[in-house]
Amino acid sequence: MPVLPIDTGRYGTPEMVRIFEEENWIQKMLDVEAALAWAHGEVGNIPRSDAEKIIEMASTKYVKVERIKEIEREIRHDVMSLVKALAEVCGPSGAYVHLGATSYDIVDTARALQLREALNLILKRLSDLELTLMRLAERYKGTVMAGRTHGQHALPITLGLKLSVWMREVSRHIERLMECRKRLIVGKMSGAVGTQAGFGPKALEVQRLVMERLRIKAADVSTQIIQRDRHAELICLLAMVASTLDKFATEIRELQRTEIGEVFEPFGRRQVGSSTMPHKRNPELCERICGLAKIVRSLVIPALENVPTWHERDLTQSSSERFIIPEACILVDYMLHLMKGILEGMEVDEERMLRNLNLTGGLIMSEAVMLALTRKGMNRQEAHELVRRLAIKSRSEKIPFR
Repeated sequence: MPVLPIDTGRYGTPEMVRIFEEENWIQKMLDVEAALAWAHGEVGNIPRSDAEKIIEMASTKYVKVERIKEIEREIRHDVMSLVKALAEVCGPSGAYVHLGATSYDIVDTARALQLREALNLILKRLSDLELTLMRLAERYKGTVMAGRTHGQHALPITLGLKLSVWMREVSRHIERLMECRKRLIVGKMSGAVGTQAGFGPKALEVQRLVMERLRIKAADVSTQIIQRDRHAELICLLAMVASTLDKFATEIRELQRTEIGEVFEPFGRRQVGSSTMPHKRNPELCERICGLAKIVRSLVIPALENVPTWHERDLTQSSSERFIIPEACILVDYMLHLMKGILEGMEVDEERMLRNLNLTGGLIMSEAVMLALTRKGMNRQEAHELVRRLAIKSRSEKIPFR
């Protein structure tokens, strides 16, 4: 029975949820075990026929999730349960399963395979969002609206400028995640404390071959685990993406206020805004993004607290990572998916924008007036003071400034 909202399917796209489903995770660990057996076979540590048998059986088609859980209930070790379940279906060749490895040779390398899939999807979502914003910026490059600072009318801008700023922010996130990927997507076969002692004299070659088969790089150096600064970087960057989406959503919400009414998120013909106020058209999707951003930002704390570990490793990272890594990836991917839909269906009231520009009776052009006076020879400070006093008079006496 689902417990958390993320379990119900309320939040998350099918593509990203599939990446973090239990069966896919088990298959990733089996893929690493298969690569390890293949590498041992290539260097002559085990017979190639046994390696081929392990490779053949390293699939959830044969290694059942239910059997792994059954073994785990008895021995209380998840990775060793998988090792035993795989060895069972391999017959005599099972004697060579997991040879020389420690649990986190499998877990951390499988996590890299999983995160490669997740990051590729997030980068695609970001690229799609960037393209959407680029098209909208072009469409609205001549749409004039009030620019606001401190919540007040400042100077005229265009909606295209606002959207261009958003587009470049998304571009920077793409650059950061591309840079992060080369540090994040790494595996290891370094054994119990990082010395590779269990792999014998051909340890480095075994590691190289495993990573070659899995198409990832080996960590340059590791202990029993890959160091968690790599994972913390990802969570921090995803929190930054979430904050950017929070920013976009907040702006749309502000512009959708009844008193402003310039931009609206899409609203279906049969959609209901309130159970008691039939007229309501709430920016529910944007509010959802803002709420989820709070959750994603909160995941930064455990990610950073996972960086310290006792000596060559302890298990304090394990339990929290089972929450924070899937949650961060699933929620950010979902938020990106939502924001793209919001922007593609966004309604813009250009007539209302023009009406709002005139709300101050021309005060929004005060800077232009001041600069025009300086071009005519007036001292800049004197021009500023004159326009300031006239602006006060315009407001207090309700006289148009123009």
